[in-house]
Amino acid sequence: MNYSETIEFLYTRLPMFQRKGPAAYKNSLENTFRLDTLYKHPHKKFKTIHIAGTNGKGSVSHMLAAVLQSAGYKTGLYTSPHLKDFRERIRINGEMIPEQTVVDWVGEFIEKNKSWKVEPSFFELTVAMAFDHFATEQVDIAIVEVGLGGRLDSTNIILPEVSVITNIGLDHTNLLGNTLPAIAAEKAGIIKNSVPVVVGTTQKETAGVFIKRAEEKATTIYFADAEYVINYSMLGTDGKQIVSTERQGKPVYAGLKLDLTGLYQLKNLPAVFKTIELLTNKGWNIKEHDVYTGLQSVVEKTGLLGRWQVIGNNPLIVCDTGHNEDGIKANVKQIESTAFKNLHFIFGTVADKNPESVLKLLPKSATYYFVAANIERAMDAGVLRETALKFGLVGVAFNTVAEALQTARNNAGKNDFIFVGGSTFVVAEII
Repeated sequence: MNYSETIEFLYTRLPMFQRKGPAAYKNSLENTFRLDTLYKHPHKKFKTIHIAGTNGKGSVSHMLAAVLQSAGYKTGLYTSPHLKDFRERIRINGEMIPEQTVVDWVGEFIEKNKSWKVEPSFFELTVAMAFDHFATEQVDIAIVEVGLGGRLDSTNIILPEVSVITNIGLDHTNLLGNTLPAIAAEKAGIIKNSVPVVVGTTQKETAGVFIKRAEEKATTIYFADAEYVINYSMLGTDGKQIVSTERQGKPVYAGLKLDLTGLYQLKNLPAVFKTIELLTNKGWNIKEHDVYTGLQSVVEKTGLLGRWQVIGNNPLIVCDTGHNEDGIKANVKQIESTAFKNLHFIFGTVADKNPESVLKLLPKSATYYFVAANIERAMDAGVLRETALKFGLVGVAFNTVAEALQTARNNAGKNDFIFVGGSTFVVAEII
């Protein structure tokens, strides 16, 4: 097989949550353990950091990877979903896994599986590939992002240096539970015996869940935002956020710059800082200079895409992958703090989620361009438009994301703002 044929196999022959939704979700680690055994336990051959959460886990993963790379460590990074290229999921020092490596690995799996007879999902096989690749390339450490939930996620076979849980919000409620404590219990499944855990955002509804789990696992829990307080940020002339931070009332990281310009990143930084502190305490050689260098060049070092990403000016065009209530709230807050004359909003979502909880949050004083990404899960643009009308959101349905963006460009003046979001898959089509 060539690379295109290999990707076609992964996408069409294996159950894939990114395209099919809940139908592809497996509530068992049986296949993961089997694959891990068949590949001789590759995850035991390198150190890890495990990161779960509803929002922010991808950003935290990339920020930590950038800092560790700056400190000179050969750093693996496993994240999901990808936006443009499958290989975004598996990186070492920011470089995607080579196409030929993917082709060879999948080809060998298909051949071996004639006798193994494993029936993995797309995610299960991708995790096995990532861990095997990191072991083969002898990374010093890998940042491993949970795909969905935590307790039953395929990544949850690792014994990390630190476990990180960013925050808890109502997302994937049909699989994880429809209350914050229920979802927190699933995320808390990554907390391991004697492995310190960092919680990025203190929430009264979920704090007790994490404390109880930490006690059961005889480990120490840290609420990062109780120690590291981000006072404010301002945009520098170089386009980076200059961040003001205190730790227990004393200034730290003076003048630190962050190249991720989403204001919601300020909520993610405490988890990053606390994790770095714990790693340093465990003997990892991370200097303050490495933190400065890494955080001002996250995109360059790791290839992170789709986080308040500016893709055009005059008019300003921004895309963001925030797709649940908390993510959309953060997007709307930053839109409101952005100067523009008229707002053009390109919006799409998936059919297996109730759009009303998000639509009620969107600004009514915008022109809407409703779209359906080119995936099976996408909600029909016409249906979305009719639903949005109930919330006073007026716009037109388009056949493709590209057509919507071109129409918005044609309609917008140079002082207008075009925002693209609502779904990772919508953003993927315009980057």
